[in-house]
Amino acid sequence: MQDLDYGKIGMRIRQARKAKKLTQSELAGQCGISMSFLGHIERGTRIMSLETFVNLCEALDADAGEFLWGQTRPSDSRLGYAWKQQGKSEQDSYSMYIRIMQSVAEIMNGT
Repeated sequence: MQDLDYGKIGMRIRQARKAKKLTQSELAGQCGISMSFLGHIERGTRIMSLETFVNLCEALDADAGEFLWGQTRPSDSRLGYAWKQQGKSEQDSYSMYIRIMQSVAEIMNGT
């Protein structure tokens, strides 16, 4: 398993914030954290909770893999198109999402 490099994660978050033309104060406010804590996250000197990470991903319209590993995913519209081609419903999509997240959690916990 790859170790997380919090310095690189923070750098990617900073780059995404700047690309969206957001100040630290604006992004911190959207995510419910202090500007000081966001600065620590961007420098890689503090570790954020999963909830804060998800909030940052949502506020910056970014994929978790983009911040964690520097890899982007195909756009949601392309994924949605591919999924619809398989005849899957919204409930199928939600169930698949839950299974994926459970698998990720198991991997992260080393089980």
